[in-house]
Amino acid sequence: MLTIHVIGMGPGNPDLLTGRARKALAEATIVVGDTRLLRDEVKKGKTVVQTYKADEIRDIAAHADRKKDCLAVLVSGDVGFFSLSKFIRHFPDCRIIRHPGISSLVYFAAALETDWEDARIVSRHGCRTGLVEPVMTHKKVFCLTGGTHNSVCDLCRELSDNGLGSVRIVVGENLSYKDERITEGTAQELKNRHFDPLAVMMIFNDRARPLVKGVHGWEDGLFIRDRVPMTKQEVRALVISKLRPRADDIVYDIGAGTGACSVELAFQVPLGRVYAFEINETAVSLAEANKERFRADNLEIIKGDAAETIVPAEAPDCVFIGGTKGKLETVLDILYDKNAGCRVVITAITLETAGAVTSYYKDKRDYDLNTVLLFAAADKKVGPYTLMEGHNPVYIMTALPREL
Repeated sequence: MLTIHVIGMGPGNPDLLTGRARKALAEATIVVGDTRLLRDEVKKGKTVVQTYKADEIRDIAAHADRKKDCLAVLVSGDVGFFSLSKFIRHFPDCRIIRHPGISSLVYFAAALETDWEDARIVSRHGCRTGLVEPVMTHKKVFCLTGGTHNSVCDLCRELSDNGLGSVRIVVGENLSYKDERITEGTAQELKNRHFDPLAVMMIFNDRARPLVKGVHGWEDGLFIRDRVPMTKQEVRALVISKLRPRADDIVYDIGAGTGACSVELAFQVPLGRVYAFEINETAVSLAEANKERFRADNLEIIKGDAAETIVPAEAPDCVFIGGTKGKLETVLDILYDKNAGCRVVITAITLETAGAVTSYYKDKRDYDLNTVLLFAAADKKVGPYTLMEGHNPVYIMTALPREL
């Protein structure tokens, strides 16, 4: 059996390596890691392979001599903090030992003489996790940067564009190295500055307010509507309840209209993303206005025919369909090609649409279709009297994979 040591190398300075990590490095005959981690003192007397890809590391392990070799995989920071180590598990005939290191969060917090147990952690390293909502609702946010549109200046510009230009930001570059640099300023002040591509940020917002998200079905009057049809509050509440979005889900809102449901869904998935598809130009403008009003930075509004525009989008976990311009079957086929296990909720106000949904799922034995017909009425003042005015009945049709 081959022993694989997965070693957290800390922020970079070898003085910060733990004693256990040093011992594991001494035992290794093969050392694997990214170029930045493969310093001369690490490579001495070892077979060295420069890679950070899990499949290549698996191949190295498969061809190693079980009797003579010992493999060390070097990862930056700590093995449990946004680390390559999560992909190095269950290798055949291998014993994997994880050695913790000092993460950039721990090091940076110490350098700033601040605690970190109350910090919201966000990674924008090569991904598009929302940042505005965490900064609005947390007094302290730690953020990893890196990749296209995820530099420090990009993120400061994003915060400034969403009314958060006055928040205090501390940027850390080349942490633990001789050329370590720590810079402080507001998002507005730092948005045009140049920083190292792999910098980290600690964001302080003394005006942050916790966001209460337990209730969905926001009041209709909160949204900018004009004359574009909008999914009513009572319908939105039931639709979101049926969708059961998880915090990191990818969600589609097809036929988004004013974007009321899209905005609510964006707040239901703070670690995920919502794609709102709408063909009507006026509706798209209203959806953009509502997105800006609520600062829903994890909401992307896409104009065009959904039967075409959903094709390049990332696969969804759950989908709300409020309209398809007569292309329901085509849209559903594309959705299930992208993710056969996605949860779908469809609303219909006509018998024809409800019939089309029923017909589509009639022969789909892998899915259960459940239908609720919602009758709602709201009070209306007429002189000294209060009348109950009925809304149009709405079919709310939920299709779930049977294994769920």
